[in-house]
Amino acid sequence: MQRATRRRTVILELLEESAQFLGAQQIHRVLADRGQAMALATVYRALQALTDSGDLDVLRSEEGEHLYRRCPRRDRHHHLVCRACGAAVDLPGGPVEDWVAGLAREHGFVAVTPVVEFHGLCASCLEARGPR
Repeated sequence: MQRATRRRTVILELLEESAQFLGAQQIHRVLADRGQAMALATVYRALQALTDSGDLDVLRSEEGEHLYRRCPRRDRHHHLVCRACGAAVDLPGGPVEDWVAGLAREHGFVAVTPVVEFHGLCASCLEARGPR
């Protein structure tokens, strides 16, 4: 169990350094580059455990890959993610939850948990692309 804890700590430290959401294979590659190699399966298991414990946020990229990030917010929130560089901004959850709760009641649903991800281009990436 101690090994898993150490490995989770290494992954958490890596994700705390990044403002971006990272995929398991990216994390695996960075750890290997730093001389902290671990099996890809171990990375996936650690990411799942850290997500289950609420230590990481996870979202699905536009390509369907699970991406992980250590968010400073522990409350319910959503993300605005740049599709070019991966930078992410945390958005408050309140208005979305209120809207979804109303829609759920209207359609007879209960125990609805909204997961909202907005993808776009950040100002830096838009500027880097230049005029079109």
